Amino acid sequence: MSDAVDADQVVVALDVGGTGMKCALVRPDGVTVRTERHPTNASRGPTAVVGTILDVAEGLAEKARADGLTPIAVGIAVPGVVDEARGVAVWSANVGFRDVPLRGLAVRRLGLPTTLGHDVRVGGLAEARLGAGRGTGHVLFVAIGTGIAAAHVVDGRAAVGAHDAAGEIGHILVRPDGPRCGCGRPGCLEAIASASAIGRRYAELAGATADAPVTAAEVAERAAAGEPLAGEVWQEAVEALADGLATGQALYDVATIVLGGGLAQAGDRLLTPLRAALHERMTFHREPRLVAAALGDEAGCLGAALLALDAVGVRDHQEKR
Repeated sequence: MSDAVDADQVVVALDVGGTGMKCALVRPDGVTVRTERHPTNASRGPTAVVGTILDVAEGLAEKARADGLTPIAVGIAVPGVVDEARGVAVWSANVGFRDVPLRGLAVRRLGLPTTLGHDVRVGGLAEARLGAGRGTGHVLFVAIGTGIAAAHVVDGRAAVGAHDAAGEIGHILVRPDGPRCGCGRPGCLEAIASASAIGRRYAELAGATADAPVTAAEVAERAAAGEPLAGEVWQEAVEALADGLATGQALYDVATIVLGGGLAQAGDRLLTPLRAALHERMTFHREPRLVAAALGDEAGCLGAALLALDAVGVRDHQEKR
């Protein structure tokens, strides 16, 4: 890998979601020098979304050059199933992609080396190298939002898996008689402990007394305020999540588990009971450090940039930040 890093080098990084795109110019040391946000408007269809991605990436590259910077690579992160080796967005319900050769399209449009990564895996990469897991070597990043997914990062590399589907910790079976998951099987972790599942469970138990849809954050607040129903739902989620993380620890033996996604914003309302529940489940396993993510919604862009820097042989970032 290259030891020489020019001060004017940047990566064009995009984190594409179903609603919006977080975009940035990132230096090899992990410092962001420009950020932008653009709507995805996925309802327009995959062809239009690809066009927007390429337009935004090209625009960022042009702005970098206008500021005296040199774009050396492009990193793009997308949700769903991603074939990183071929640079193909295999499938994404949120964006409407199916077998989209996004890396090749970007290379042809921008003339720059391009990498395509999975949004959670690159987020985990960033947290492991630059964020809450920095310096610990073995990290499990768990994103808890509408669903639950994970990235297992060892020495700064995220495992992809034999079929590009590593990290689906949300589909660990934790309650065989539990609610049916979106995947079709009952009792998956994300059917009980995801943010959407927590809100849905509260509404089911509240029944006719529910005055309006309640979010997971509101359930956490109500539980902290002593509401029995919210406390019951919150505890169910914490116990299920502890079971899932204990299984993850048995499989991966990591030093640090980093929690990200919307549910992690509950802070100590989640971390304190979850640490206690996880501790109870540890027998001969070494107990991992359990922490909240540090990079917020920057993680996707930073991780996409790191993936691209690795691909072009520049790895100067987390060690010197």
